[in-house]
Amino acid sequence: MQVFDDTVCTLGEGPMWHPERGELFWFDILGKRMFAKGAQRREWVFDEHVSACGWVDRDTLLMASASGLWRFDIPTGDRELVTALEAGNPVTRSNDGRADPQGGFWIGTMGLNAEPYAGAIYRFYRGELRQFFDRITISNAICFAPDGTRAYFADTFSQQIQTVGLDAHGWPAGEVEVFVDLRADDLNPDGAVVDADGAVWSAQWGASRIACYGPDGSFLRAIEVPTSQASCPAFGGHDATTLFVTTAAVGVQDTNAGKTFYGPAGVTGQREHQVIL
Repeated sequence: MQVFDDTVCTLGEGPMWHPERGELFWFDILGKRMFAKGAQRREWVFDEHVSACGWVDRDTLLMASASGLWRFDIPTGDRELVTALEAGNPVTRSNDGRADPQGGFWIGTMGLNAEPYAGAIYRFYRGELRQFFDRITISNAICFAPDGTRAYFADTFSQQIQTVGLDAHGWPAGEVEVFVDLRADDLNPDGAVVDADGAVWSAQWGASRIACYGPDGSFLRAIEVPTSQASCPAFGGHDATTLFVTTAAVGVQDTNAGKTFYGPAGVTGQREHQVIL
């Protein structure tokens, strides 16, 4: 993989390719910054942790922060609160999040110091924020099957990626099942994304790679990342065949740590889904 942007993020996360703008958005959670890069590069600084976003229209994002979900105006940088997110809990912040095929937005929370079981996973859909999974230590790997019938998520602490069926409106339905169990290999699932064929691409914290698993959970292959702490992948580019990867510099001493990378995926990803507000 090659360097897409050489800004060193303490904790790079939340890459999202905006299909109408042709830009990648991503975050430095601990640095309280959001970046965008396409024809030009921009950055915004906030007074709280920000971690993930989905696109609403060409000029609008739904952005997750430690205190809420916000309507963010890209041209002006103005933001307006859509709904609070654990705003009264000083222990937690937002972490991994992604839009689903039905137009909802899933967002996970976690403790500021990864306090055990302090986090949860929510879905925001047409004005309603609903919590589904609690007692999460490090929420991650939120992504969706192309037909919208299945969601994936992880508690990195558990070393497992889990899956749950979705109903026609995108709400979880049925029992949660283990999709991939990584404990035997001592691998730590971080952010993830699903390609157009339904394979799950998982960043594995500390392992310098993005691993690809088939819809049945079987390991298919891995793409090496030139620093150990790969945090989240995203498909982008005009034909969704480029894989972008954020990384983290916290606790690592190497020249590539915290930079954002890209390279050919060898497959076609899903176009990032549009959030319906």
